[in-house]
Amino acid sequence: MFSNSFKPHQLTLNSFEKGGDGGGPSECDNQYHSDDTPVIALSTGWFKNRSRCLHNITISANGKRVVAMVVDECDSTIGCDEDHDYQPPCSNNIVDASKAVWGALGVPHNQWGGLEITWSDA
Repeated sequence: MFSNSFKPHQLTLNSFEKGGDGGGPSECDNQYHSDDTPVIALSTGWFKNRSRCLHNITISANGKRVVAMVVDECDSTIGCDEDHDYQPPCSNNIVDASKAVWGALGVPHNQWGGLEITWSDA
């Protein structure tokens, strides 16, 4: 079981819905996902060539935990193209999360966007 709970990483906000800021459909299942579903994208290194696709991770922050499914890659190498909604590449320490994850962690809505977290495979 992989765990990197010893080192905090960065939770960011993403919409996995069609027309959302995630760009195209999710890498793992070629589907869009509701913002009300706890789903995430992992930076390229953690995504591990799709080996974490459709597996759950546990995210800890703000004194709470939430389980979320890996559905996409937050590309740390390419970015800036149509598939990535013309956004720059992700940093290597990103867990890009749906609104449902942020809500489950009890983060006030006006603070959504960047939060130090730890995570491990569920």
